[in-house]
Formats: sequence, structure tokens, C-alpha cells
Amino acid sequence: MPKTNTLVKICGLTSEEQALQVAKLGAHAIGIISVEESPRYVSAQIKKKIFKTLENFYPKIDRVTVVQNCPIDLIIKNFLGNPSETIIQLHGDEDIDYCKKIREKIPYIGLWKAFRIKTEKDIDKIKPFEDFVDAILLDSWNKETYGGSGKKINSIYLKNLQFSKPWWLAGGISIEWINEILTDFKPDGLDISSGIEISPGLKDIKKTEDLFKLLKRI
Repeated sequence: MPKTNTLVKICGLTSEEQALQVAKLGAHAIGIISVEESPRYVSAQIKKKIFKTLENFYPKIDRVTVVQNCPIDLIIKNFLGNPSETIIQLHGDEDIDYCKKIREKIPYIGLWKAFRIKTEKDIDKIKPFEDFVDAILLDSWNKETYGGSGKKINSIYLKNLQFSKPWWLAGGISIEWINEILTDFKPDGLDISSGIEISPGLKDIKKTEDLFKLLKRI
């Protein structure tokens, strides 16, 4: 297995306690879901408390708010003043104009865009977005949900990918799949949620620890 500097984001956390545990294990980014339909949804008040605690104890870890087709004015309103997150992750059907407007209004916040991959054509749609986002996230397509399904992207679409921005892989990532991911696909980052959960929003800390131990050995 190759040596790796792959970044790791643990997404879908719902408690301050687990956020601190995951941060201590070595996460580079922690994501909180601000999509009400998600079983991992966290209210704005609790999210702010979690992120402020992380900011105090682990200021170098990126704090990612995940939104889905959220009205632009609402996002802008929430980011006026002193936001507790460092990155907005767009995980819906947001178009290029949407990305441009957010970038213009809040340029000091990182912007990631997720794309759900069902066919090769979905990969081809990503290129025009690269000038307007800081990172690209590839997730599996699922008719029931926009993310967190635990389903993998078909591996045939992940080989020899080249983007001008860092790209993260999501969708069913588990310890058993790490070897193939790092050997064959070489993403800049791994976005992990359901693969280390006991139930939606509740992480298995032992599994999470084993994951980081594996990555540190390679």
C-alpha cells in the first residue's frame, strides 16, 4: 500500500463529546449536517456550540457545515458576523450561479461542492465548477437521499480522475475499502460517515480509532 497524506473528514457528528473524541484521533475536518431531512441533522444552536468547542481546543481542524439546496440569502445571513464554521459544503443541486453568488458574498469561507455520481456523465459535469469552489466531493447517487446512504460509487468512475482542485471521496467508505481507494483512486481526502457508525449520528469510536491507526501506518 502506498504512503499517504490523505486528509480525513468525519461527517455527521451530533454531539460535542464525540466531536472532541474524533478530533483527538486526528481528523482534519469535522462535518455537521444542517439539512433538516437528514437523520444526522443538528440544530443551528447545537452546531454552533460544537464548533466553538472545536475552535477552542482544535483550532486547526476545519469545521464544515453541510447544506442542501438552502436559500442563498439564508446562508449569507447565517455567515454575517463571526461564523463558527470554516467551510460550507454544498450537498444538493446547487448550480454554478449559486456557487458564484456565495463566493462573492462570503469569500472568506471555504466552499466545497458535492456531486452525486451515477454515470460517467456526472463526472463530466464537474469541470465548470472548478473555478468557483475550493474542493470537490464525490458521493454515490441514491434516489432516497442526497448523502449518508453508505453506498459506494461504482469504482469504474473513480480511476484516473484529474481535477484542478482537491477532491474528496465519500460514500460507503470503510476500513475494508481503504486499500483499494488509496492504491487505485488516490483522492486528496476521505469523507467518512456511515462506515463508522453505530446508528445515524452516533459514531463507533473504536472503529474510528482503528481507521486512523490504519492510515497512520501507511
